[in-house]
Amino acid sequence: MQSAKKSLGQNFLIDKNIINKILNLLILKDKNIIEIGPGKGALTDEILKRKPSKLTLIEKDDNLCKSLKDKYRGNNILKIYNNDILKFPLEKIIKKETIILGNLPYNISSQILVQILRFKKWPPKFSDLIFMFQKELGKKVVSLYPSKGYGRLSILSNLKLKVDQSFLVSPNSFSPKPKVTSMIIHFKPKLKKIYKINNLKTLEKITNILFSNKRKMINKSIKKILNYKEIKKIKNLNLSSRPSEIKPEVYYRIAEIFESK
Repeated sequence: MQSAKKSLGQNFLIDKNIINKILNLLILKDKNIIEIGPGKGALTDEILKRKPSKLTLIEKDDNLCKSLKDKYRGNNILKIYNNDILKFPLEKIIKKETIILGNLPYNISSQILVQILRFKKWPPKFSDLIFMFQKELGKKVVSLYPSKGYGRLSILSNLKLKVDQSFLVSPNSFSPKPKVTSMIIHFKPKLKKIYKINNLKTLEKITNILFSNKRKMINKSIKKILNYKEIKKIKNLNLSSRPSEIKPEVYYRIAEIFESK
């Protein structure tokens, strides 16, 4: 049996109680499911028991992918891709009302989330997104303004996703046992587009510039983004504020003005 690869951030979920707790968040029967990083198939086995109409697996590890293909040979509802999710055209294979699940490698989990936030079509075709993160990162994703964890990730994710629910997962639920606690987050896409931001990379750039000096006031950093007249257009923007003291709505307005140049 293949051991986990540290280079791929592999920690296999083995706790059946946690697996069922994750899958009980949704009704999977007759649904189209995509699982990112299925590993040895512990979550996959339980998904199949719930009779989805189609299950797609995306696994980067060559040996694990081969084992999965052998394990599920002859299963007509299942399709397996041997691909790196960060280079995979995920948006193209998603059908209406798809559910996306993933016990994500800790080292690339934020990149996978941002990849989904960058989808060209929004609202997207997926209805639910359930991801496992390292607890510290998960808190940064779910933290709302104003709170300790509030920052770039929560500003980006809050633009397009709402958190339905979340819960913590003990290191004992994995093999090998990680040194950190994990967090499951169940997202739903925001269906109404409130802000006219055409490209998420605009918001990524703005938050990166401002949060690069997160302990300092934004009065100097913002001049790298907008001129004086543009800054004056933004209500409730205090130039003496630090990046974490600015509401998400203000960041979205900055992004709108930047794109309208």
